[in-house]
Amino acid sequence: MHYIFEVRIRPDTDYTAEDYAEAWERASAYIQSAAGAQGTRLHRKIGDPSVLLAIATWESKAARDAMEAKLPDAVADIIAEQTPHVDIHFLGEFESPEWEVLPPTA
Repeated sequence: MHYIFEVRIRPDTDYTAEDYAEAWERASAYIQSAAGAQGTRLHRKIGDPSVLLAIATWESKAARDAMEAKLPDAVADIIAEQTPHVDIHFLGEFESPEWEVLPPTA
């Protein structure tokens, strides 16, 4: 499953997408050690570098819920550090397709 949220850097701060990305990497290092974690991605919106799309992929919703129930203090601290600088809008939890079709690489 995919856990997806939008991150907006607040305009009244000198905080940047790069600052958030650094925090994202630190938190992901902990989160991705949880059972069922299958990777994370962070994308910047074209034309608006203050908007990011965050995607975390999990083996199942149950695996993600289990991690959330036992969120390491270090991750909670990293998230709390970002709170003054960003607004986060949860977009939802989405099923992963059983298969995925990608174009062949050149």
